[in-house]
Amino acid sequence: MPPDSIDPLQALQAANRPARPAAAATTGTLLIAGATGALGQELLRRLAGSHRYAHARVLAREPIRDGLRGVETYLCPDLPIAQWPLTSADTAVIAFDSPRLYHDRERALWVPQPADLPELSRWLRASGVRTLAIVQPHDQGKLPEALKRGLASLDEQAVVANGFDRVILVRSARKPLNAKFANPAERLAAWMLSIVRFMVPSSEQPVRASKVAELVDVSLRIAPPGVHVAAPEMVWEASQGQQMQAVAERWLGRS
Repeated sequence: MPPDSIDPLQALQAANRPARPAAAATTGTLLIAGATGALGQELLRRLAGSHRYAHARVLAREPIRDGLRGVETYLCPDLPIAQWPLTSADTAVIAFDSPRLYHDRERALWVPQPADLPELSRWLRASGVRTLAIVQPHDQGKLPEALKRGLASLDEQAVVANGFDRVILVRSARKPLNAKFANPAERLAAWMLSIVRFMVPSSEQPVRASKVAELVDVSLRIAPPGVHVAAPEMVWEASQGQQMQAVAERWLGRS
């Protein structure tokens, strides 16, 4: 049909019709283990609310009564992880953050422990996960320099050996835990050691959970295949100002 024979009304209607989202923007399934605490909830809010995934699931110990809009639950049986029935997912996030006990919803969620990492990663890989992001909080200033930018334990090496396309490890400094002391001598020793905290560089100080979640979100979008470890200094740098994308691209070799 010649161009001048196109119905002007049809052309106008086509121009005003909302564009369809790209198929890649709403495909795949996201699975979050450890959607608890400030960090886990920020990850859930940002990632599940991004509409980039067709489905979003969280691991739970019991049904969540009030529910989460657009989020499904996978009920973890009271069995060793190796005996869990497989699910289906493409991308998974593991966050180690204790639940806030005054949040009813968080009490129903399954909380991973560091010792669960090898078995949990094997279960995720067997469930089809090809991209795995892990947020590993650590005590500020205590991670040896040689381990900040590489695999810090045999457990992390076991995760990588499972054959994921992409593994993203984010090392985020956490605030010192409130310890309980049995006697005045222990309190005195803890006070003396606490002075060291004032000597920790600002680049190793904890950052807001929302910034860590944003970094994970950006990394999941742009990270190439391979293993990528975000050192505490990089996490801190990415949290400053509005340069998150630029810092992440430089870290991931995309700039």
